[in-house]
Amino acid sequence: MASHKLEAARLIPVSGIGSEQEAEQRATSAFLAVLSVVRELSQELLTPLGASRAQKAAVETFIEPRLPASSIRPDGMIRVEYGKQCWTALVEVKTGANAHSAEQINGYWDLAREIGADQILTISNEIAPKAGLHPTEGLKVKSNSRVQVSHISWSKIVSTAIRIKRYKGVSDPEQAWILNELIRYLEHQASGALDFSDMGKHWVAVRDGAREGTLTKKTEGIADVATRWDQLLRFRGMKLSADIGEDVDLVLPRGQATGAQRSSGLIDSICLTGTVTGGLRIPKTAGDVVITADLRARQLAATIDILAPQDRGARGRVTWLVSQLAESPGSLVIDAYPKGIRTGTSSTLEQARDDRFAPLGQDRREPHRFRIVMRTEMGLGRQAKTKTSSFIDSVSNLVNTFYGQVVQQITPWQPPAPRLAQPEHVNEIETPATPESEVGWTDHLMVTGGDTPIERPEFLAF
Repeated sequence: MASHKLEAARLIPVSGIGSEQEAEQRATSAFLAVLSVVRELSQELLTPLGASRAQKAAVETFIEPRLPASSIRPDGMIRVEYGKQCWTALVEVKTGANAHSAEQINGYWDLAREIGADQILTISNEIAPKAGLHPTEGLKVKSNSRVQVSHISWSKIVSTAIRIKRYKGVSDPEQAWILNELIRYLEHQASGALDFSDMGKHWVAVRDGAREGTLTKKTEGIADVATRWDQLLRFRGMKLSADIGEDVDLVLPRGQATGAQRSSGLIDSICLTGTVTGGLRIPKTAGDVVITADLRARQLAATIDILAPQDRGARGRVTWLVSQLAESPGSLVIDAYPKGIRTGTSSTLEQARDDRFAPLGQDRREPHRFRIVMRTEMGLGRQAKTKTSSFIDSVSNLVNTFYGQVVQQITPWQPPAPRLAQPEHVNEIETPATPESEVGWTDHLMVTGGDTPIERPEFLAF
């Protein structure tokens, strides 16, 4: 037997997939089947959409349900019941490069209203630029509609499953094995569930136009590149979430809450400065991670703003930071900002290790916050994982490197806890009637002025 090559039997085989339609059907069936069995996965994905989060809720899933009085057949249906509560979603799935159409989704939305369903759930490799937004334009649904439309990318499904497997765990061993089989299947290239790997057909023209300064708001494809930039950051956030076991969110600046506002802001930035910027918010870290791509200089930068400790002097504040970056590369740049000052002073980490006053400039003012900057060359290629230097790969590598070498090394400073007031001693008083007077203590209710709690500052500088 040792001379034979044996292949383990798989619950969800990838062999034999002969067409895009078959890949779509297999992925739909596999995902919905596992969703009905592994409660931890259905809780993570469906509770934000309105389904019951009760551990004992019953999750039923169906493939291509035949619904009464309708010629439309969605790819699937999900029903979550707990007590008297019943939540139902119609599911429409795409794999590979296929995208949803507004006409098809609107048809399902009309059907859901007729049959009393609560949600239309679309699944594809498309990544929405922001949580809560749908990647398909032209939908009839409004924010106050009884039936809502939501989207989950295959990348989100895979990263959520990996995070559950690595960090939360699945209580039932057989369910844990089933979840692992789903991950293995969806990560296989034949499944049709793909990573974000393409900046689009307009990438090269927009990239070069930014460097030459010839872009305008009407340049063909500039909006597509702007959208794909946010999709790339969301994709990297999902991957990082799976690696660290915490939800990672895309952070948008004020005034860019809607998709149209965000797109307009990015297009303006590309035309005026040749840069695109976005932030990732990672729980339990010292600040938001901001990624900037300078298409003119062809450089990438990752930054994080950190509140300096307020209970020590200027040199002590630098020492506090440098000591936490003992294993970080000396080429990092440290910017120090005194309170109320928008322009900081800088040095490299290596310089700060030799001279604690190096980041503070000539006046050596106490820094209120620090900004740590890591820069690297920008990849130019359109697609990921190719022989040429890829923009997507260079951004992905920077996020991983910056988090590992900088962000996870830093423990945020917290003001010390307020101290109890010491009771005051009362002077002895001699009393003629009492030969031996006692020392008395008075009780005081004292309000002391401690350090004012300092809110985490907003670090994004878009």
